[in-house]
Amino acid sequence: MMLRLNLVLLLALMASALYLVRVQYDSRRLYAEIERAQNEFRKLEIEHERLQVEKRAQATAGRVERLAREQLQMRPATPAITQYVTLKGVTHEVAP
Repeated sequence: MMLRLNLVLLLALMASALYLVRVQYDSRRLYAEIERAQNEFRKLEIEHERLQVEKRAQATAGRVERLAREQLQMRPATPAITQYVTLKGVTHEVAP
């Protein structure tokens, strides 16, 4: 009777020890994954900030105006080049 109890307790101890080893292994693996994810997050955050700065630099009023003039051949509207559209013979004038 005592031998069976000792055997059952030994098996329970071995199962508990194996379970503990497995849990520790999983814990270390998950911790390493968290570290990798946090590093990736930091890299993406830095890249996002860099892109935001680049976006602000690209969207300055002077740059947009220069690109409109050079690439799109746009020019400021003046009364000399303003065209008025008529609708059913009625002229709508735009105040300068």
